[in-house]
Amino acid sequence: MEFVVLVSELDEVIGEMEKQEAHIKGLLHRAFSIFIFNKKKQLLLQQRAGTKYHSPLKWTNTCCSHPRKNESYLDATHRRLKEELGFDCHLTEKFHFIYKAEVGDGLIEHEFDRVFIGTYENEVYINVQEVHAVRWVSIEDLKNEIKNYPDNFTEWFKIIFDKYENEIENLFQ
Repeated sequence: MEFVVLVSELDEVIGEMEKQEAHIKGLLHRAFSIFIFNKKKQLLLQQRAGTKYHSPLKWTNTCCSHPRKNESYLDATHRRLKEELGFDCHLTEKFHFIYKAEVGDGLIEHEFDRVFIGTYENEVYINVQEVHAVRWVSIEDLKNEIKNYPDNFTEWFKIIFDKYENEIENLFQ
């Protein structure tokens, strides 16, 4: 059973709860989203595994998850990159935000989400229990895909991309 860290809007820890219960109740909890780029400034997208209890087979940012109790955001990002994609790289936190979105089947993501970026050029080794597929995509192509096929993407990814598109586009400037 996995737990998430419940927090205030200032990211102050107020408790912990089983992950699915927190998503049913829509309670604010810690999360992180990782965006990995290559030298061509393409973003590594992941398609969530079909066995995920919400948002199965939807495309999303490179990696996203929740830190565990007493685990720093940065430690959690490195742990999940290795667990889901079989690699690790230097990561830098760029910004954070709070969002709340229905993700289907009566589940609600309500997260204090810290966004990290990094660069990587080598092989990706997906954990098929977590990830169905990966691909590199340019920001311009991604904009068009999200506009034309929004249902193919996770809710949080669309929120991040819509609200922070300029920050994402300018990460390397």
